[in-house]
Amino acid sequence: MSGELLRLITAQVLLHAAMTGMRLGAPLLALQQGYSAAAVGLLIALFALTQVFLALPAGRFADRRGLKRPLMLSVIAASSGAALAAILPSFPVLCLAALLTGGATGAAVIALQRHVGRAAANPTQLKQVFSWLAIAPAVANFVGPFCAGLLIDHAGRSPADLPGFRIAFAVLALLPLAGWFFARGTHELPSIVRAEGESKPRAWDLLRQAMFRRLLFVNWLQSSSWDVHAFLLPILGHERGLGASVIGSILGAFAIAAALIRIVLPLVAARASERSVIATSSVITALMFSVYPLLSSALAMGICSVVLGFALGAVQPMVMSMLHQITPHERHGEALGLRLMAINASSVAMPMLFGSIGALIGIGGVFWLASGVVALGTRAVWGLKA
Repeated sequence: MSGELLRLITAQVLLHAAMTGMRLGAPLLALQQGYSAAAVGLLIALFALTQVFLALPAGRFADRRGLKRPLMLSVIAASSGAALAAILPSFPVLCLAALLTGGATGAAVIALQRHVGRAAANPTQLKQVFSWLAIAPAVANFVGPFCAGLLIDHAGRSPADLPGFRIAFAVLALLPLAGWFFARGTHELPSIVRAEGESKPRAWDLLRQAMFRRLLFVNWLQSSSWDVHAFLLPILGHERGLGASVIGSILGAFAIAAALIRIVLPLVAARASERSVIATSSVITALMFSVYPLLSSALAMGICSVVLGFALGAVQPMVMSMLHQITPHERHGEALGLRLMAINASSVAMPMLFGSIGALIGIGGVFWLASGVVALGTRAVWGLKA
């Protein structure tokens, strides 16, 4: 891994950690202030909402401006959101902070993914750099909540008092600025200029490409599988009489496995094609989903969770590699924006759909339904060509 890539990964970790820390702290403060569970649910949804609507414009902006301008604006937005929450920790300001930090994270991810994809010299390097870059969210999902929780409990005069929250938000506001310190020296790649008289590109043009649509569908299938597991496992564990800490440990094992496989992927990138990795992941995912409802012990569910983490964790780097190979260089940012928009929209809608279906056929039935859908979708994977 090059020094420049390491600095960009560090920058993404710090910026992303500001959002994940706010995603922990803001709902806790809202609950402490007496707001209802519905209001807190809305607050949490706002972290993803801006990414749905801003992803495509952010991708187009990255295509025009490269890496540093979008990243700098993302740093300003994320730091401002957390700082506002520290200065005026009221519910409306917490909602604004959620919009700013969530949107900033999405825009920064698109700009970073576009940059490292363009910097890669060949398909093997594409798989390697996206495997390394995919580690950043996993690290940030630990660093942000851990730091925020530690400060909220110990930085104030008493655990979880208002000064503790304010100090936590202030520290989170500094993380994106530290990220900019690491990323500011990155060498900007030459911009791609459209030919004079060429018509302005539209998102529909990308969606009309059969291979791009197929890749989006495959990515949606894998992302939905991630959501199925995160949403249904706590319910299944509760039905089996498992405690909250045990369920949390099973979910934690999934996250660790997903991060570990991304460390291993760069070492095997030259030996495995994107299509074979995604197809293998689909088969394993379908198998694990079919087995899950039959398990009753925490150990068996934990093993299943780890195997599923390995399978699903390997997919994103492969999808990103293929996306950069099948889309025009001057529209990588727009393609990344469309992908992020589709995934976030799915993450908002899928839990409601899963809950409705689960009420009709039971949680085990939803797992088996998901298993069948993933198995059928494996056919689409074999049609992928970079």
